[in-house]
Amino acid sequence: MRALLEWDLAGPWSATTRFQPVAAAGGVPLMHIVQRYGTPAYVVDEADVRERCRAFRAALPEATILYAAKAFLCRAMATWIREEGLGLDVCSGGELAIARSVGFPAGRIVFHGNAKTPHELLEAVEYGVGRIVVDNLAEIVRLVALVPPGSRQKILLRVVPDIEAGACAAVRTGGEGQKFGLSIATGDLAAAVDRVLRRPELELAGLHCHLGSQIGAAEPYGRAARVMVEQLARVRDTHGVVLPELDLGGGQGIAYLPAEHGLTPAEYAATVLKELEESCAELGLPVPRLSVEPGRSISGPAGLTLYRVIAVKRTLMRTYVAVDGGMSDNPRPSLYGAGYTARLIGRATTAPDREVTLVGHHCEAGDVLAENVPLPADLRAGDVVAIPATGAYHHSMASTYNLTGRPPVIAVADGAARVVVRREEIDDLLRRDVGL
Repeated sequence: MRALLEWDLAGPWSATTRFQPVAAAGGVPLMHIVQRYGTPAYVVDEADVRERCRAFRAALPEATILYAAKAFLCRAMATWIREEGLGLDVCSGGELAIARSVGFPAGRIVFHGNAKTPHELLEAVEYGVGRIVVDNLAEIVRLVALVPPGSRQKILLRVVPDIEAGACAAVRTGGEGQKFGLSIATGDLAAAVDRVLRRPELELAGLHCHLGSQIGAAEPYGRAARVMVEQLARVRDTHGVVLPELDLGGGQGIAYLPAEHGLTPAEYAATVLKELEESCAELGLPVPRLSVEPGRSISGPAGLTLYRVIAVKRTLMRTYVAVDGGMSDNPRPSLYGAGYTARLIGRATTAPDREVTLVGHHCEAGDVLAENVPLPADLRAGDVVAIPATGAYHHSMASTYNLTGRPPVIAVADGAARVVVRREEIDDLLRRDVGL
């Protein structure tokens, strides 16, 4: 495997992906996966996942690293995360159920969400999750009613630090104009702190924030650390309580295109730890126990998706390459304008590249997977293309649009491939339709 520094800067392909003598990941030729499991198919590189977990632990040895399950979760992924010693950030009853099914330690789970149902809160309390991140004042009342007599549930309060960061408006969650968290400006945070500290059923372990997603620089995290330490100092000054924990969320960006550079764990750690130490020293606080929640930056580069070319269409304006997947297995381009690259696999060619638009098979004009992608000019129906960096927010956001079944997830490691999530078949879709 490449050295950590090298693969951190190597662009969108996973750590074990090679193209010579044949295209392979995890020691498995990608065409073998196509022949055995069909297309479209998600492929996840187990070694890459594990190395990225280790990179975060190495960069932040004193911090708690919580993998953000919303990026990609299945039983295999939860098992790898557990084995690598990370915690798990879940935000639904379904994600908690996956964690429970593999025996994920409850104390290493943090439960998120801006609108947790009473049933989800009850499941979290009964399982004994380590922390529940409280998003609003009403949730405090619900939690108090659910905690068994004589017990205490540790919580974090989600703060709006009023910092805008993230790839686009839809994934920016640190400013005042979005749905998450308790506002400092309106007084909701102060009110929440006061209410929690008055309740014996709840233990206020610390504060939490999350700036957004696909953040490419460390500087916003430094600013967030400063704001959050100021709020820790405010709690101390108002209530005489020194909170021991600070969770700065996740959102670290990755490379999707060859020329892009993701935010590495080392870059992130250098900025955040420096600001934490300086801010705490200035305000007379002990440095809190830090938690971070990487999701995309662990699973994203580990994934790639394989598609079969169905048609090549040349128009007056552009060349369209239509494949057998699309926005049902990757909604990010249509939702966020996300960019991707692609590569022909399975045969050699000397044809020059030309820019094409890679589109899906759905009945939707916006079903575009990638634009201005250089692919060989002799690309034809039946060819197979691979798109990298599809390990986060692809499987987890996939749909059955046009009643298209979701692709399987194939894990590769040490020369072996295995199905960890099977393909969704037509029978699966019909089973839910009970008829008249």
